[in-house]
Amino acid sequence: MTEDTAQPRRARDRYPKPPAEEEPPIETPPTGQFERIMASRDIPAGSGCVLGSSREGRPVRGYRFGRGREAVSLLGGCHADEPVGPRLLRRLAGYLAGLDADDPMLTRHQWWIIPHINPDGECRNAPWQDPDTDAYDLGRYLALKVRELPGDDIEFGFPRDAADPGARPENRAAYDWWRTCDRPFALHVSLHGMGFAAGPFFLIDGAWKKRCEALKASCRQCALGLGYVLHDVERHGEKGFFRFERGFASRPDSRRMAAHFEALGDSVTASRFRPSSMEAVRTFGHDTLTLVSEMPLFILPGVGDRPGPPDPVAERWKRRLDGWRSELSAGAAPDAVSAEASEDGLVAMPVRDQMALQWTLIAAGLCQARVSAS
Repeated sequence: MTEDTAQPRRARDRYPKPPAEEEPPIETPPTGQFERIMASRDIPAGSGCVLGSSREGRPVRGYRFGRGREAVSLLGGCHADEPVGPRLLRRLAGYLAGLDADDPMLTRHQWWIIPHINPDGECRNAPWQDPDTDAYDLGRYLALKVRELPGDDIEFGFPRDAADPGARPENRAAYDWWRTCDRPFALHVSLHGMGFAAGPFFLIDGAWKKRCEALKASCRQCALGLGYVLHDVERHGEKGFFRFERGFASRPDSRRMAAHFEALGDSVTASRFRPSSMEAVRTFGHDTLTLVSEMPLFILPGVGDRPGPPDPVAERWKRRLDGWRSELSAGAAPDAVSAEASEDGLVAMPVRDQMALQWTLIAAGLCQARVSAS
C-alpha cells in the first residue's frame, strides 16, 4: 500500500459514519442536469467564502452547497492557461445557488467548489481568455498564454502535512478549507485541460483502475456522441502516467514527477514538488475517487492513431506549432497564424463540448463512487 492510499486510524476516526437517511432517488441522472447548468448564470463575482489570498493578495474563493451524505470536491484553475474548468465551475456554482433546498442535488450531495485557485495566473492570462467565447483563438493563445514553471505548479503544491510551511498560500488556503469537512470526500475532481491533443482524455486514480468501467463507458459515450475520438498516448509511467486504454490513463503522481526531474539532473526543481490536490485529499484517510479531466483547447487531427511516442503525426504538428510561435515572436499577426492553422486542419474545440465532457466525468464519478461504496 502506497502512502497515497494509506488510511491511518487517526484519519479514519476523524469522520464518524453519517446516520442513514431516507431520501428519494434522483429521478434525473446527473448528466441530465447539464442543460440546466448551462442555462444558469455564473455565480456572482465577489461572492462565496474567501479561503485565503494568493501570493499577490488576490482572494481565493470557495463555495459550499448542500447537506447530503456525499461530500464532493471540485477544483479548477491549477494551471491558469486552462480556462474551461473554472468556467464550468462558476456556472455550476451559480446553478446550485439557485436550487430549492430540497432539490436532490443538495440533499444527496455536499459540494465543495473552488472555481479558480490561481487568481494571479488568471489575471496574467486574461488578454487571450475572453470570458464568454465559444472557442479560443490559436494565435492569441500561442502569443499570450502564461504558465508557471515546473516546481511552482499549483496542482503539485499542496502541503506535505498540516505543518508544511513552504506550500504556496493558494494551496494552503484550499487544504485548510478541505480539512474542515466533517466527512471524507467521496469524490475529488481537478478540472484541467491541454493545449493540443487528438481529443478528450481522462485520468483516473490508480487505486480505482479496476473499479471504473461504468465511468469510462459514460465518458467514452459522451465523447463519441459529440463526434470526438479519444486521445491516446503511451508514456510507460513517466511522471505517473500509465495507459489504461484509449482515452484513459492514471493520474500523475508527485513522487514520479520529482523522479522525472531528478533523472534530468534538475534536483532543485525535483525538490519543489509537493502532493497534488488528488494526493492531498486522499491523505485525509479515505479511499476517495480522484479524477482529472484533460480537454484540449485545440484538436490535432491524426494524432494518436498509433499510440506514441514516437507519433509521427504529433511530431509534424509540433514542428508546425513551433514555427507559428517563431512567426509570432517575429511580429506576425495572431489572426494570420489562426487562419493558417485553420487551413491546415487544426480545430478549436468548442467550450461547450469541453464543459459537457467535464460534467460527464463529474457525474459519472459520483455514480461510480456511490456504486463502489454500496
